[in-house]
Amino acid sequence: MPVLSGFAALASLPEERINDKIVRKVLAGDQGMIVWWSIKAGGHAAAHRHPHEQIVWMLKGRMDFRIGDEKHSMVAGDVAVIPGGVEHEGFFPEDTEVVDVFAPPRQDFIDGGPPPYMQKG
Repeated sequence: MPVLSGFAALASLPEERINDKIVRKVLAGDQGMIVWWSIKAGGHAAAHRHPHEQIVWMLKGRMDFRIGDEKHSMVAGDVAVIPGGVEHEGFFPEDTEVVDVFAPPRQDFIDGGPPPYMQKG
């Protein structure tokens, strides 16, 4: 996945199919990363944690989201911040588009391939 300095077009970034329900585009700089997700109804990001801070911005659809012990149904326009090391999980009852920002960048996303918690839709 691209690590960039300078300009690019979102349309030019490669799409990566994670499973039958989840597709992403990844862009990283030296200090941060942005990920555009397209997730079909029935998608699931199983419970996981990582050391990176994560900011979530819902573009469309719905995500039933858990951060630690707190649950919330997120819709377009909603945002959330997940501190590094906090377990979280998302269920997608309808087609959804969401943007995540990670700091620092996730090397596993730069390397490509499906995260273990997204092996199944």
